[in-house]
Amino acid sequence: MSTTLAAGTSLDFTLAQQLTVIALCALTAYISHMALAVFNDGVRPFLLDFIQGRTTRSATTAVSFGLSAGFIFGLGAPMALSTGVLNPWLVFLPTDILGMLAPKKWLAPILGGAWGAVVVFGLNGANNVAHDLPVDFITAMQQMSTPILFLFALFPVLAITKQFGRKWGAIAGVLELALVVMTMKVWPKMFAGSLAMAAGVLMLIALAVTKDMKQRRADRAAGVTEVVLADDPMASLFSASAARLRKYLPLFMVLGAGVCVLAQMHIFGGGEATSFLIAKGQYSEAAQVDFYRVFGFIPLIATTALASGAYGIAGFTLVYPIGYLMPNPFLAAVVGAVVFAAEVLALSYIGKVLGKLPSVRDSSEHLRSAIGDTLQLAILFGSLMAANAMGGGLGILVVGGLYLMNEAMGRPVVKMAAAPAAVIVGGILLNVLYWLDLFTPVKG
Repeated sequence: MSTTLAAGTSLDFTLAQQLTVIALCALTAYISHMALAVFNDGVRPFLLDFIQGRTTRSATTAVSFGLSAGFIFGLGAPMALSTGVLNPWLVFLPTDILGMLAPKKWLAPILGGAWGAVVVFGLNGANNVAHDLPVDFITAMQQMSTPILFLFALFPVLAITKQFGRKWGAIAGVLELALVVMTMKVWPKMFAGSLAMAAGVLMLIALAVTKDMKQRRADRAAGVTEVVLADDPMASLFSASAARLRKYLPLFMVLGAGVCVLAQMHIFGGGEATSFLIAKGQYSEAAQVDFYRVFGFIPLIATTALASGAYGIAGFTLVYPIGYLMPNPFLAAVVGAVVFAAEVLALSYIGKVLGKLPSVRDSSEHLRSAIGDTLQLAILFGSLMAANAMGGGLGILVVGGLYLMNEAMGRPVVKMAAAPAAVIVGGILLNVLYWLDLFTPVKG
């Protein structure tokens, strides 16, 4: 599989693309202001206290900023600059903050739209300036694509090993390796991890469902029955939250349409691996990757939405892969609206089903953990490759040193974002050393 970015790293958007990003940022900021949805999963549980009046808007804004800033500047901006593709950390996390920050309802979409304008008009200028520097750290960051794409394919193996033990993990590992080798040999233009990830995720789901079914049969054989408490406070809370979200169904349908259209324009990727695949023009492979990720996030998003009364800006993220495959933005808008409507209406049912499938819920936790583990290693390794490309041993010293200092200082920058942020800071420092005639850029 080629590691050359087909789309380059251009962030020069068409008028339609610019208007879509600005309008979507305005909409997501407005929805965040209403505490109806946020992108950051860590912020969502805090919204219940805000919705019920037990905390202030400023306190909730502080929480949102604290949990999101590192991802915006350490991961979202570097990934967009290195791939030429927008991502949810750069587009949606700032509108979480700006929407919650706005004291008035009318101000939220203005602030969100302003951020959208910064993204579509400012990034390309920053990108052009960076490419003209003696040490082009933006081009060097494209080195991250290979480790991210290939190591990411292993996340189902890690999840199976953690949940079902070493034997099943080893079987999954051998199966994935065989499928990657076969794909590279037989279908060299296909993303090598596509079939491997599909097989791994299906294997994990099959093992989890089988375990749950066996447990249910054992419970019935032992005469164990489910007890439903009519006055269960959690059931009452879930019901109230689902009703609150259904009340704003038309607004969520507009949101689903907007996110799906953004994905259809192929200027947006829902994840790290997906961004590089979109940049290469491999849209069907990008759809596969984001589709597999959905299984790790449905239980989290559903339960936090039912517990807090606030949904996810991208819903269950199904609109990402659907959008990549849509032939035109008009169809994408219709399908995105329908998908979001179905998700919101099905929330209560999904919560009940998940309550009966504990192993499937556990699989979701293990999938998210495995995705984080694989990406942390891939991003760190890719960042060191970028450091070597732009500065050789000195580049590795600077970038690796910044990463280690961040660890030693208690991670002021979140771990996932620390290495890409170190590449940018390291690249700026190497340019300063060049201007002081203390460093000669690596050629090639």
